[in-house]
Amino acid sequence: MGNCLGSSARVDASLSSHNISASGASKIPSRTSHSSVLSSLSIPSYSRKSSVDTLSTPRSEGEILFSPNVKSFSFNELKSATRNFRPDSLLGEGGFGYVFKGWIDEHTLTAAKPGSGMVIAVKKLKPEGFQGHKEWVTEVNYLGQLRHPNLVKLIGYCIEGDDRLLVYEFMPKGSLENHLFRRGPQPLTWLTRIKVAIGAARGLAFLHDAKEQVIYRDFKASNILLDGEFNAKLSDFGLAKAGPTGDRTHVSTQVIGTQGYAAPEYVATASGLYCLNFYQGVVLSIK
Repeated sequence: MGNCLGSSARVDASLSSHNISASGASKIPSRTSHSSVLSSLSIPSYSRKSSVDTLSTPRSEGEILFSPNVKSFSFNELKSATRNFRPDSLLGEGGFGYVFKGWIDEHTLTAAKPGSGMVIAVKKLKPEGFQGHKEWVTEVNYLGQLRHPNLVKLIGYCIEGDDRLLVYEFMPKGSLENHLFRRGPQPLTWLTRIKVAIGAARGLAFLHDAKEQVIYRDFKASNILLDGEFNAKLSDFGLAKAGPTGDRTHVSTQVIGTQGYAAPEYVATASGLYCLNFYQGVVLSIK
């Protein structure tokens, strides 16, 4: 399989020389050059090395891998953290289920009073939702092992009876989709959009450049979350898949993902996964 990019994308160190504002005009003046726009960005430099030398692989389907970075919560703990999943704690709803705002102690990770401790986002899956148990386990296993500033941090999970919950760091600015389609308080400035695009690309590059590569497969606006400084983080790893290993150059797979984001060669051949992520990035940039 050919390399869609030819070489890994690079971000010049000069991009971190100035501060970026999330407010202001949403259009770049016609006379503004690329160099002056890029020099206005402040983007931290991060290592693209994986936080783990090797990724563990489940020995059987449905196995949840142990990770020292992730806590196994009880349902009652998350019930307390979200104030019994009260409606006023609801952050959002989708085909997968509901996302609630909660609070836990930063050190003990036990439930805390609202307004104190660390803010978290708790995803509670619907039993009949679009994300099944297999995808839920895949997300726990990947995000439980991978750590990077441009990947959303998984704090823990809960599995009790039919209940499946995931606990993430709270992302105050929500999803990129909300801002692109005018659900945010104001349109994103072009500088902020560039910052978000570079952050998301860095997250993707980290997955592709890791010693054991990971193919994301669902790179879209609703899966890019923004922190308080509009730093982008990739979320929702339910469709992720291990990349080729050894002398293998490609991985064949069932065609999945979001309609409109899938690369034509991926749809036609169920391969070309790197091109799929690149194509999804182009579609996202156009939006």
